[in-house]
Amino acid sequence: MHLERRILITGGAGFIGSFLCERLLESGANVLCADNFFTGTRTNVAHLLNHPRFELMRHDVCFPLYVEVDEIYNMACPASPIHYQFDPVQTTKTSVHGAINMLGLAKRVKAKILQASTSEVYGDPAVHPQPEEYWGNVNPIGPRSCYDEGKRCAETLFFDYHRQHNLRIKVARIFNTYGPRMHPNDGRVVSNFIVQALRGEDITLYGDGQQTRSFCYVDDLVRGLMALMDSPDSVTGPINIGNPGEFTIRQLAEEVIALTGSKSKLVFMPLPQDDPKQRKPNIEKAQEILGWEPRIQLRDGLTKTIAYFDNLLSDRMAAE
Repeated sequence: MHLERRILITGGAGFIGSFLCERLLESGANVLCADNFFTGTRTNVAHLLNHPRFELMRHDVCFPLYVEVDEIYNMACPASPIHYQFDPVQTTKTSVHGAINMLGLAKRVKAKILQASTSEVYGDPAVHPQPEEYWGNVNPIGPRSCYDEGKRCAETLFFDYHRQHNLRIKVARIFNTYGPRMHPNDGRVVSNFIVQALRGEDITLYGDGQQTRSFCYVDDLVRGLMALMDSPDSVTGPINIGNPGEFTIRQLAEEVIALTGSKSKLVFMPLPQDDPKQRKPNIEKAQEILGWEPRIQLRDGLTKTIAYFDNLLSDRMAAE
């Protein structure tokens, strides 16, 4: 008898984690979602609570977890500067202790484990676009270091467990991702601009707005993570997963204003410390090894995301 896969997703009630829960349930897996609800919310997975193969558990990855699973997606960590700088010591602990605890679990139960790493391991890059071989340009003692260096250390741990214990690992370097269920107050550029535009407020750009980002719609990203998890054991990564379409922050703001029909004006503020000037993934490895590339254009993804925030803000106004 073929048993259904049992899959643990840490940070499963978060923005990306909740979509991953959905897709894995659709694929026939049993899903255990663990989250401490620091930035994730029960509402992101509320529609899954009655699903017979879904289980939600409040758990902080800084503490060991004893469960029987076949695969682990380690997604737990606040990912926006506002959230990860709120308690930087805890952010580093989540990345480092969380990796140690989940790798220990994977070793005990012989599970395959995927680490949700980040393009922030490249820091403010001196190489453009960023290939996986680039070692990065990261400030180890700045206000963003808790996240950047925490994620870099987690990658180190994953590869050491792989070399030392033959653990089956996968490391995905996730670039800017957006879509429904983003936190409205997470300080990320897509959610910021959409919320400001829908409220008719000024849209805040930092610096001259010419810094670039690449925006991957959440459905595309989740497909990439699943393709990496399902790849042969010889494929460890790291593999960049993101959209190579490159836009200036100003272009994004203008697109959001056009799609919302907002009267918002652009206002410019000083650039935060260590803010990367360019971000664009080289995704040749994902294309060649995983057969993956993003399909959803920025305009289409923004339209869906705007509709989500429009409903969210309308519901909040009605509640008030």
